[in-house]
Amino acid sequence: MNGTSLHIPTVETERLRLRAPVWSDFDAFADFRMSDRTRHLGGPCTRTQAFDKLGEIIGHWHLRGYGRWMVADKVTDKPLGVVGCFYPDDWPEPEIAWSVFEQAEGRGIATEAARASLDFAYNTLGWTTAVSCTTPDNSRSKALALRLGATREDDFTTVDGMVLEVYRHAGPEARA
Repeated sequence: MNGTSLHIPTVETERLRLRAPVWSDFDAFADFRMSDRTRHLGGPCTRTQAFDKLGEIIGHWHLRGYGRWMVADKVTDKPLGVVGCFYPDDWPEPEIAWSVFEQAEGRGIATEAARASLDFAYNTLGWTTAVSCTTPDNSRSKALALRLGATREDDFTTVDGMVLEVYRHAGPEARA
C-alpha cells in the first residue's frame, strides 16, 4: 500500500490562523452548513452532507495543491469560517472564496483572511489573477469583494444552474 502525504500550510495574520481542518472543527462547521446562512452556497444541508463538504475542503488540497483553510482565532483556535483558494473542476478559473460562521460576521474576519489568501495565491502559488464569485443577492459578499478592490465582471452559471456574479481582484503588481 502506497502512503500519500498531504501538507496543508498554516498562514497567520494579526488575529487569525488559517490552518487545516481538524475533527474538533466539525461541530461548528456542521452547524454552519446546516444553517440558512449557506443558502448562497447551495445549502442548507444535513450533518452527513456537512461531513462530506469538510472532506471536500481537505481533498481539494490533495488534488490541486491548494485549497481553503479553516479560519481559526489565533488565541483560542476556535473555528470562525472557511476561506482560501478554490477551483472546482467546472469553475472557469481559480477563486478566492470565503464564508464565515455567524459569530465571526461583522468583525473583519473574512476581510483579513481573504487578504491573506490573496497574498498566498500571488506570492506562494504564483497566480497572476484571481476572482471571487457570489450569488446576486449576497450583498455582504459583494461588499467584501469590493472592499478587497475587486471589480465586477460577467456572470457565471454553474452546472447546477446557479448564477454567480464574478468579481476580479487586482493582480499582484497592483497590490504591491
